[in-house]
Amino acid sequence: MKVIIIEDEKPSARRLQRMLVSLAIEPETMLHSVEESIAWFQTNQHPDLIFLDIQLSDGLSFEIFEAVDIKSAVIFTTAYDEYALQAFKLNSIDYLLKPIDDDELANAIKKYQERLPQKQAVTLDFNDIKKLLVNPIDRDYKKRFSVKVGQHLKLINIDDIECFYSENKGTYLHTTDGRNYLLDTTLELLENELEPQTFFRINRKFYVNINAIKDMVSYTNSRLQIKLNSYNDDEVIVARERVKDFKAWLE
Repeated sequence: MKVIIIEDEKPSARRLQRMLVSLAIEPETMLHSVEESIAWFQTNQHPDLIFLDIQLSDGLSFEIFEAVDIKSAVIFTTAYDEYALQAFKLNSIDYLLKPIDDDELANAIKKYQERLPQKQAVTLDFNDIKKLLVNPIDRDYKKRFSVKVGQHLKLINIDDIECFYSENKGTYLHTTDGRNYLLDTTLELLENELEPQTFFRINRKFYVNINAIKDMVSYTNSRLQIKLNSYNDDEVIVARERVKDFKAWLE
């Protein structure tokens, strides 16, 4: 299987390369910009599979596909969990949300390999995805959540939620008055329900409300530790791969 990585952050590219090597897949090359990628595709045999970051240093990676007719299968590696994931799902595109998890990478490879015997075509509607990235449509985000308390249902307004987190295969919300409630959903399903200017997924376990952040402290490995107003059950850490996007979100 011929594989390449297109990723502008070289540490992320090298990390993905190591993860693939551990799965007995040796990426042929790593590309880091739109311009470099277009030049490479014009002079090289196209790979079977591309691991593709969306936002490259010189533009959106979709510009590569506008310049070159590429038939390769694509697995996105992306930090765009607010808008793009819905489009990826609608177009039956595999994606990996940064920071990439070992098991999810293995599952994505497995999905690709299982598709090979049927030689199913990979249909990518880049225009639809690009519209969501460049000009996100107006959305109706959740204004409240219903939670079960004994035999009763309780409504919790979105402004009263400090964070959402996963624990022991459950998904919880934590309120400004220090209470935790189990939800009948997952963090992945919340991705299209939370207003992206207010909530940010800082790692695989947490969404935080910008209005609940009390303090931010430098942490080991170029990460950030977040202090929330009332939540203190566990350390709230911004994953290293998300720090750049998190800082941009704050502004």
